[in-house]
Amino acid sequence: MDFSWTEEQLAYKKAVVEFAQKELNLEMVERDKEGRFSRALWQKCADFGITALPIPEKYGGAEADILTSMLTMEGLGYGCKDNGLIFGMNAQLWSVQMPILAFGSEAQKEKYLPKLCSGELIGAHGTTEPDTGSDAYSLRTRAERVAGGYVLNGSKMFVTNAPIADMAVVFATVDPQRGMWGVTGFLIDMNTPGFGVSKHIDKMGLRTSPMGELVMENCFIPEENRLGPEGAGSRIFNHSMEWERSCILASNLGAMERQLETSIQYARECPQGGQPIGKYQSVANRIVDMKVRLETARLLLYKVAWLKKIGKSAVMEAAMAKLYLSEMFVASGLDAIRTMGGYGYMTEFEVERDLRDAIGGTIYSGTSDIQRNIIARLLGL
Repeated sequence: MDFSWTEEQLAYKKAVVEFAQKELNLEMVERDKEGRFSRALWQKCADFGITALPIPEKYGGAEADILTSMLTMEGLGYGCKDNGLIFGMNAQLWSVQMPILAFGSEAQKEKYLPKLCSGELIGAHGTTEPDTGSDAYSLRTRAERVAGGYVLNGSKMFVTNAPIADMAVVFATVDPQRGMWGVTGFLIDMNTPGFGVSKHIDKMGLRTSPMGELVMENCFIPEENRLGPEGAGSRIFNHSMEWERSCILASNLGAMERQLETSIQYARECPQGGQPIGKYQSVANRIVDMKVRLETARLLLYKVAWLKKIGKSAVMEAAMAKLYLSEMFVASGLDAIRTMGGYGYMTEFEVERDLRDAIGGTIYSGTSDIQRNIIARLLGL
């Protein structure tokens, strides 16, 4: 495995960091407190090329390979303190754009991908339902076949970007008796009759990333808007989740590095008992643990990217990376707060926000328990 970077890749990462630090951190405390999404900042990221990273040039993309995409997201996480904004873009990239690229018809790709890349459209992904949680294949949303297409009825819960989305990838079952083989994907524009957002969901962290519930009431979807073949929804969903678990937490590496540097600086400068607190073993050990977590998480994630770059399956590795990185981001968030003490607990010092944002990572894209189940199953247990 070769994780060395070209000069061009490192220069681009540096440019991403500088762009994020200059453009994306304004009024961060206030926006987080108000749960305020900024379409203007999303558009700045799109103009910079973030939402186009892995998409081919023919569809308006940057055609970056997965290693470059992951390094870019790492740089974005380091420079941008708005974890919610980055999360929303990641959700679109890996669970909306990549499924369309992999399973969409040429007409669907030409209709949606250029506008998703440019920022003209924002996409959402609807799988989870109020009563299904992590059981992605026990869907109650029905797709009844009718002349010329399908009529959908049901709802989707905890949908990232729902309140601000222009279109969505939605999964429904054509036959509950068929289980996972009945699940089918659809592309739905938000102005479709019978389709809409019922409510905005307030949450603990990632507050600048809007979340809502999607509702379908006798919503007619033409056959041309079905994503892939009928019954292929489980394959599309698994493809999306492998990409998402591989890439959605890359920005957290950058955030963990920023946490580490902030903690080191504070430990060097804060006096206690006549010397900097970093000279006390208990404080130094916490910071060492943060460094070890960062580097081990980085190696896990880079291995996933390398496997996917050479065309190999990374199902287990993606699950391990998602499990480990999400839980280590929480652990390092706690250690950063402990290192800074009362200041770390205060909103204005912007340390506690990373911890609130990190906890979501143990739930979205499959909970930590689900990742353990996947890994256990692949181990033959």
